[in-house]
Amino acid sequence: MPDRVFNFSPGPAVLPLSVLERAQRELVCLPGYGMSVMEMSHRSECFLEILASTKRLLQELLAIPDNYHVIFLQGGSRLQFSMVPLNLMRGQPQPPDYILTGSWSKMALDEANREGQVNIAWDGKATNYDRLPAGGDLKLNPSASYVYSCSNETIQGVQFQSEPQTGTAPLVCDCSSDFLHRPLPIAKYGLIYACAQKNAGPAGVTAVIIRDDLVARSRDDLHGYLSYKNHVKEDSLFNTPPTFAIYMMKLVLEWLKGEIGGLAKMHECNKAKAKLIYDVIDASGGFYRGHAQPAVRSLMNVTFRLPSEDLEKRFVKEGETRRLDGLKGHRSVGGIRASIYNAMPVEGVEQLAKFMTEFRKGH
Repeated sequence: MPDRVFNFSPGPAVLPLSVLERAQRELVCLPGYGMSVMEMSHRSECFLEILASTKRLLQELLAIPDNYHVIFLQGGSRLQFSMVPLNLMRGQPQPPDYILTGSWSKMALDEANREGQVNIAWDGKATNYDRLPAGGDLKLNPSASYVYSCSNETIQGVQFQSEPQTGTAPLVCDCSSDFLHRPLPIAKYGLIYACAQKNAGPAGVTAVIIRDDLVARSRDDLHGYLSYKNHVKEDSLFNTPPTFAIYMMKLVLEWLKGEIGGLAKMHECNKAKAKLIYDVIDASGGFYRGHAQPAVRSLMNVTFRLPSEDLEKRFVKEGETRRLDGLKGHRSVGGIRASIYNAMPVEGVEQLAKFMTEFRKGH
């Protein structure tokens, strides 16, 4: 489609074109049901099938074990920053451990501190969150109520390539910005949550995957919506769920399974796309300076600086003339950020790499 730009926004982010086209065809009237998904009751037979299919596709793609529940919530990461400690920390004998790898894990810590004592197992602030903890850096309590991490920090562009070793303490992870970008060993986690608007659909729905024993921690004195137990019991229908966003997630999951061929193939594609940009950065002689240390570079969010802020502004503006949109870095750190989530086509990354090479030669 000639009018579409390559959207490098960190989120809400690019969606697969085939998904958008299908949603467009079905928007006014879902075939066989006489109305739009946005109009139908969340307790109707049609929507209940959409909900069940979305859950089933997630279970298949991620090979989720039987002792885990999948629920769909609203409120995004901000709500999960609070729900996690309210459900998993309250009433437990030991405080949780938090691994601070960037802006989002720091915000999660701030909310957990409202609930009680929290142990900081590692903090990358000293090097401006350009790395992740190595080997023995983590100061973990083996009896911690849980260990909290963020798998991919969108602002700093650092990403865990494997799970931190937490012993018997349940690992809780904010996977919002790299959810479904690779297969995940779900059994290593106690709880995973992910906002859809990066890799899994539009803004408005958050997927939570939680183990049985952690559901049981939800206390009866919690406010209703804040209890994981209530959402599991009611199968995501404790309140009216974000019906259209769940439908869109279903379409994205079908795209991942059918058109892409699963998460292993998606991962290979993501690695190849990221390499195109990092190769240009590494060959630029310092003109482009990546923020993250090479060993922990994100496959989803490539963050880098140019020799001056003036050149960064020119880079963004000239990129827009080439239909490369959303390249401005986060306001808290500046620079450039190219978000290359699952749905970013290879062509878009190739065009960005070409532009980066030409821009460096011209400036």
